[in-house]
Amino acid sequence: MHLRTVSLTELDALDVDLLAVPVFGADGAVELPELTESLSAAASAEGDDLSASVGRVIVARVPAEGGPRRVAFVGAGEPGAAFDAEGLRRFAARAVRAAEDRRLTSVAVWLPGTTGPGVAGAAQALAEGLVLAAWRFRELKTGDGEKEPPARVERGVVVAPTASTEEAAAAVEIGSVVAEAENFARDLQSRPGNVATPRHLAAEARRIADDTGLEIDVLGPDRLREERMNALLAVSAGSDEEPRLIVLRHGGGGSDEPPLVLVGKGLTFDAGGISIKPASGMESMKFDMSGGAAVLAAMWAVARLGVKRNVVGIVPSSENLLGGSAVKPGDVVTTRNGKTVEIINTDAEGRLILCDALDYATELAPEAMVDCATLTGAAVIGLGHQASPVMGTDDALVEELRAAGDRSGERCWPLPMYPEYRRQLDSDTADLKNVGGRPAGTITAGWYLREFVGEVPWAHLDVAGTAYGEVDDRPYRRKGGFGVPTRLLVEWVRGRAG
Repeated sequence: MHLRTVSLTELDALDVDLLAVPVFGADGAVELPELTESLSAAASAEGDDLSASVGRVIVARVPAEGGPRRVAFVGAGEPGAAFDAEGLRRFAARAVRAAEDRRLTSVAVWLPGTTGPGVAGAAQALAEGLVLAAWRFRELKTGDGEKEPPARVERGVVVAPTASTEEAAAAVEIGSVVAEAENFARDLQSRPGNVATPRHLAAEARRIADDTGLEIDVLGPDRLREERMNALLAVSAGSDEEPRLIVLRHGGGGSDEPPLVLVGKGLTFDAGGISIKPASGMESMKFDMSGGAAVLAAMWAVARLGVKRNVVGIVPSSENLLGGSAVKPGDVVTTRNGKTVEIINTDAEGRLILCDALDYATELAPEAMVDCATLTGAAVIGLGHQASPVMGTDDALVEELRAAGDRSGERCWPLPMYPEYRRQLDSDTADLKNVGGRPAGTITAGWYLREFVGEVPWAHLDVAGTAYGEVDDRPYRRKGGFGVPTRLLVEWVRGRAG
């Protein structure tokens, strides 16, 4: 979607199909921003139908030549109550959905003069809502047999208070880049396993590196063996698809500045290995690379925004299938850092490919390290689909991520890492097992990863319940991949950069 920002003084000449205006109110009364004569006439024509109920949308034609051709009055609740950043994203997304329903291609949204996040935060949120809502995965559709392809909104405008137009325009650019990055992650998530292989992720990483100037290194099987990444190699042993370790570097800081490191699980298809998953719903296991997709997308955004910090993105990628060479329950592998692991369940493979990547990352002497992965079904049981569990070795880092999640709308919530949980990973045969049983499954998975981060401040996001799913109450999403936690990661990195 192409985005731009205009001032309120340009409203009469704004050439768009639909302008969305917030409707505030309480106790049955409604309150509108100060409108032009033609927009006021449209509002008057709707009379008592206008409502401040959050999400209620009334669309009217504008009785004037020039300017917006339709106006959408979008319920926004009590004045100021709904318009935090997330409320603004949803407001913009509802405008896109109203336009799609009427097969319109251009949308403008009204930036209120006073909002919780301020002009810049509000403008960024509106841009994110517009771009995220306009995304649709169509690249594998031929159109054959379709009576009419779905409508697509191609142009968006943020209408800002005149005195704040320049500030809003800069924020709209940031919001556009961040949302486009998340949409890129959604594209990667949506591609099936026979398309989005480890080699494909590596090729996409090279493409974004060429586009932005990121440095890239891709390790194939021979280099992985040289690096002693036996856990990653063990997971991929049952597949004909070769594994990859993708490393992207953004040099936005000083040459002696320690980097921030992002690590994402890139398991492009997970059948469970010998501990095979049930057939029903297995097609959704193409989404098991969601953490890796988010890290690639976040690195793309960090580079495009020119963030003034050194940042490294690392994505271990493989398939987890069944074959004559597949790792078996009871097998023991020696990980990169020398610890031995008894594999109790081959379907707990994400932590195996991550542990070698985390150990590799510690040699970069990071200032802090964050990994994200669709790691455990227990995360869904614990927090559902509304927030991602977060845990780590540094309470301040965990709190930074929680705050970044609140600001970005990709919420996370801390879980404890008491030493007693580590005992569930004790093995009679090796240094540790790869699973600790059903109790506290998300926490014991985090404890497994903790064994490989050394003294680096580290946090882990389990996005199994938040990275993909059915349509929920967020109108900027569609069924399938959500791109989480791309925006959270970018927000955290930008926060560290000041």
